[in-house]
Amino acid sequence: MPTAGAPPGDPEAPPCANQSCTAHDLVLLGFAHVPALRPLLAALFLAMFLLTLLGNALIVLLSALDPALRAPMYFFLRHLALLEICFSLDIVPRLLLTLLRPGQGMSPTSCALQLLLVLSCVTSECFLLTAMAWDRHVAICRPLRYGALVSPRLCRLLAATCWLAGIPVSLVFTIWLFSFPFCGPHGIRHFFCDIAPLLSLVCGDTSVFEANVLVATVLVIMVPFCLIATSYGKILATVLRMPSATGRHKALSTCASHLIVVVLFYGTTGVIHLRPKASYSPESKQVVSLSYTLVTPMLNPLIYSLRNKEVKAALGRVCCRRQESGPHE
Repeated sequence: MPTAGAPPGDPEAPPCANQSCTAHDLVLLGFAHVPALRPLLAALFLAMFLLTLLGNALIVLLSALDPALRAPMYFFLRHLALLEICFSLDIVPRLLLTLLRPGQGMSPTSCALQLLLVLSCVTSECFLLTAMAWDRHVAICRPLRYGALVSPRLCRLLAATCWLAGIPVSLVFTIWLFSFPFCGPHGIRHFFCDIAPLLSLVCGDTSVFEANVLVATVLVIMVPFCLIATSYGKILATVLRMPSATGRHKALSTCASHLIVVVLFYGTTGVIHLRPKASYSPESKQVVSLSYTLVTPMLNPLIYSLRNKEVKAALGRVCCRRQESGPHE
């Protein structure tokens, strides 16, 4: 139980000890177990945040400005970059505030909005990665019909579906969770509003809610993952039947970046959301959560730009056009 004499940075401290919030506010206690490292962590996370925004914004601009990046693969990549930007803007500013101003309160409405956006972005990314895997499957397994099957209209429809699919799920569970009464100290032992740490503050029976969350998590994470695995299974079977080693290498290289991103994203979200709550501490959950909230969004543009010759060539062309147009401006 919290003690009145604990320092504000301590995980056992009462949330509103520094009078920066009201009795109804919620307080994020992210990394309260290492108060001495908070300034260093803030500097590190700020640098990662800026790299994430710069890298993903560059992917968006290149895919929009360069005609060579108008293929469906880059259309979906642009939406993935936009999604990572939205996700980072939802998480990192509040994380930096938590590190630099411990004990700063946030209203239940602000916490609910952050949870809504987190659930929506994670759900949308699951479906978007599935659409990207389907695009690679058609490109390699049915190349002669690729242009007819993966039409611009269908790509726009799939992208809109991926963006909108997360809204109903996140809306239902956010409203349901915040309909429960919160009791006791309102300190959330995490660096963003997530379902598991918020459930620890609830007074009441949440068994039905938790069962529904588990079902939704399996559907949102495992079903797309199984579809992605099926797509790559068919891709691998097709590649192994190719007579040319050059053709096999070229086919696999077009999938490598996406496959790395899938492993990073599902490897970390699966550890967090599919394990029983009692099997890890809040502190360990914070460390693992950093992987898909900060590390993966930062690495995605690096993975796609460093492993993709067309993206690097597009960057060179855009830079050359800027240099050529400079003297005439």
